[in-house]
Amino acid sequence: MRRGLARDGVPAPYALPSAFAGLFVVGTVAAGLHGRLTATGVLIAAAVVVGGAAFLAEPLAAVPLGAIGWLTVAGFSRPPYADLRPTGRTAADAAVVMAATALGSAAAGTVFRWLTRRFTLENVSTAISGDDREPATGPGSAGTGAAAARLAGAPGSGKAVSPGEGRPPHPVRRPGETGPADEAGLPELPLANKIPLTAPPGPDRADRQGGISARRRLSGVALALVGLPMLTVILVAAGQRLNFADDLLVFLLAVVLVTVVGGFWPAVLAAVAASLLLNWFLTPPLHTFTIGEPRNLLALVLFVTVAVAVSSIVHVAARHAAQAAASRKETASLLALARTVLGGADSPTGVLDHLTGTLGGRAELQEHTAGRWIRVAVSGGTRDVAGASRIHARPGLALLTSGQTSAATTTLLAGFAAQAAAALDRERLRMQASQAEALAEGNRIRTALLAAVSHDLRTPLASIKASVSSLRQTDVQWTPADEADLLATIEQNADRLDGLIGNLLDLSRLHTGSLEPFLRPTAIDEVAPVALRGLDAPDAPDGLTRPGELRIEVPDGIPLVRADPGLLERVLANLFSNALRHSPPDRPPALRARLAEGTVLLEVVDHGQGVPDGLKERIFEAFARLDDRHPGVGLGLAVAKGFAEAMGGAIAAVDTPGGGLTVRVTLPVASSGQRSTLGAGQ
Repeated sequence: MRRGLARDGVPAPYALPSAFAGLFVVGTVAAGLHGRLTATGVLIAAAVVVGGAAFLAEPLAAVPLGAIGWLTVAGFSRPPYADLRPTGRTAADAAVVMAATALGSAAAGTVFRWLTRRFTLENVSTAISGDDREPATGPGSAGTGAAAARLAGAPGSGKAVSPGEGRPPHPVRRPGETGPADEAGLPELPLANKIPLTAPPGPDRADRQGGISARRRLSGVALALVGLPMLTVILVAAGQRLNFADDLLVFLLAVVLVTVVGGFWPAVLAAVAASLLLNWFLTPPLHTFTIGEPRNLLALVLFVTVAVAVSSIVHVAARHAAQAAASRKETASLLALARTVLGGADSPTGVLDHLTGTLGGRAELQEHTAGRWIRVAVSGGTRDVAGASRIHARPGLALLTSGQTSAATTTLLAGFAAQAAAALDRERLRMQASQAEALAEGNRIRTALLAAVSHDLRTPLASIKASVSSLRQTDVQWTPADEADLLATIEQNADRLDGLIGNLLDLSRLHTGSLEPFLRPTAIDEVAPVALRGLDAPDAPDGLTRPGELRIEVPDGIPLVRADPGLLERVLANLFSNALRHSPPDRPPALRARLAEGTVLLEVVDHGQGVPDGLKERIFEAFARLDDRHPGVGLGLAVAKGFAEAMGGAIAAVDTPGGGLTVRVTLPVASSGQRSTLGAGQ
């Protein structure tokens, strides 16, 4: 049985038509037996129908059930059947019995449902109150897990539980006990507050009312109280122009109109009032509740039955329409949430922001860790602990909500809780993946650095060591030319070590995120010569281009760029070094600058062998070397790429027309009217 039915009984729109049909069958059987069913038998049969229906139905249904039961007993207890005589002994006895049966059964049903619910909750509380710790999930926790399972399925529980949940999601205390505040600032609450045992009042109550507001119900009552007397006056004035059947149909139309406006209970009030008005003013003998002709009593009974049945159908249709509208709203809200998550707000805070933005109030995601509830994400205004309801996404993870609109049904909140839990899992997986990627990158860099140390660092160190040892020998007389060669070797290898260590330090700054460029207007024709002079060294080996042979072609009027002069110098120095290393002596490299669509393009052009298209991206990776024909660790282009992007620029490699490689650096143009930083200081 649904939670609402178990708590409040069968709704009147379902119970009353069924009971009225049963009473009509009792009256029909009594009339068909022609006296063989005594008045006592009719009374007992009607009492059984009324008592059973009142016991199962919600309490308000007892009044109309007793009234129709009394009409059945009074009209069908003895011949002539369907002749209502409300002043006789039979009618008086029937009134007492039906009133006692209806009210007593309704009270008994209410008490029975209350005791059943209380018994279930007390059993659950007893089963789980002996241990305040988070229950284990192993074989030894079967008792507590079973109690939690009963709690999850207990009638009247407002707790949404994920499938397979078999334990309480947090420590539970006996009712009335409190504990220390948790790390989220939420105090330990009594059992009824920790695990809500009653459904949220808004959505379920609105569902039982068929989506009809209190204002509409009051309007329906007012329409019945005003419209039915006016309609009676009109029909009485019509006199002989309408027969009794016409009067019944007119009143039936009025009852249906009241149903459409106010729902079921105003319609029941209208049906009872209409039957009384018909009996008093339009049924002979007039101005008395006695009905002289049996067919008129039958017509009145059928009128009440049909009016209530039609009202039930209209009410159920309105209820289904309201449920469909609510389902559409829930679906639209969940679809919007899915679009939000797919659109990039894939985090617990993003999901909660969508919840509070759509439904209002406050939302908080909590996780049970080390025996305490820890806040993971929060969204919304001032926290309201006392009125918060808890929706469990899974064991150990709960969504606390408060202050939402009536559209925040348990199903919708459970959907938000599931999305928040999934977003939390994805966020942690992304964090773990990034950490694993960082570890893998660090391992790769360390491996490459070891390879570099084993060759590129030890080779110049060995040359320096050998040259210094040779100069320190006392048994050898070195000529001035030999000493100059040994000193040149020392200086050349020291410069090589300095450049290598500088690139390693620059790469470490990029990887640790400690690089903070100071961007200001900078002139290309002032930085490029400084970068080229830093490459000046003794004569390069045969077959390689000398630094002095690189051409700088910066046209007049080229605007200033927004860059860090020191970082830009390092970028150009590394690009110059790479171009000089790969260019033949007869075709030296060049630096060219030009303006293109609001940016300045710096192109370092060489005429070497070039790089295949599939490897143009790889050459900017750290420790990437395409061949062993030229010395180096493979850090220059990686550092140049990192520095260029840190300044807000971009770097790319393209083919040089006629053969070779062109490395293109794109930098933003500085604001007009500003002078170069280097030029200002000269």
